[in-house]
Amino acid sequence: MPAPDGPVRVCLETGGRLSFASALDWPGWSRSGRGEEAAVERLRAYASRYAPVVRAAGVEPPDPARVEIVERLRGSATTDFGVPEAIAEVEREPVTAGEFERLVGLMAAGWETFDQVVAGAPASLRKGPRGGGRDRDAIVDHVVGAEVEMYARKQGLRLPRPALDDLAARAAARTSLANALRATAGPEPNPAAGSKGWPPRYAIRRIAWHVLDHAWEVEDRSDPAPGA
Repeated sequence: MPAPDGPVRVCLETGGRLSFASALDWPGWSRSGRGEEAAVERLRAYASRYAPVVRAAGVEPPDPARVEIVERLRGSATTDFGVPEAIAEVEREPVTAGEFERLVGLMAAGWETFDQVVAGAPASLRKGPRGGGRDRDAIVDHVVGAEVEMYARKQGLRLPRPALDDLAARAAARTSLANALRATAGPEPNPAAGSKGWPPRYAIRRIAWHVLDHAWEVEDRSDPAPGA
């Protein structure tokens, strides 16, 4: 477990165009930029948006001024597309049960944040400068689909895709996913890790990044355009 007054351990994943700075002990706090410095600065800039997620999990937020780069990872076309894909070596190491529950709690707080943001968002979201971007329900469908059709399968689960308005089924799918992650964590390396599997620490980081990235997108695109 990271020391409360310790540095924020960050891995930097760099492709040909984009870099991702990801806080390894704080799933969901991961931002991209054009180059390593830009990615780290954007990570720090999002600390205030990430802090309510951390507090919702019953944890005190980290100090964004104390960032320590502990790994540099080679990115790919997926990185440049805007997805943090590379797995850090620290994410392959054993993790204590207490620390794993803290990580799962932060992931769950990300899910809660997404649901709250979506519940308060308009159905039609502001489009990008070229008219692009999904509307609210399409974003929800994308997030739910990724969780049951990609992230769950990485942990060996086969889950039915819940209807968007079936909140109980969506919550049950997330509980199944969290429990599957718990089952593959422990003192030994993740038995699912391989050509298809992800180490549980990375899986949590990836899932939490995805849901918060879209929660913040919905928030940003729910507001009127600047100057409107």
